Amino acid sequence: MYLMVKNMAMVKITQVRSTIDRPKNQKLTIQALGLGKINRTVEVEYTPQIEGMVKKVHHLVVVNDIV
Repeated sequence: MYLMVKNMAMVKITQVRSTIDRPKNQKLTIQALGLGKINRTVEVEYTPQIEGMVKKVHHLVVVNDIV
């Protein structure tokens, strides 16, 4: 049996707004994404889990595709 590995798209996620005065779940989501300071950027695979996190904090981050 062969294991099928699907290549997921890589994206850059940049925090552009502060987490001050935000709910705790949004602060924890930002930390889970590897962010925490404004203008910090991480490159991750765009899995369904990451997509859900981005939707939760879409007003605090910017997502760019990596070509």
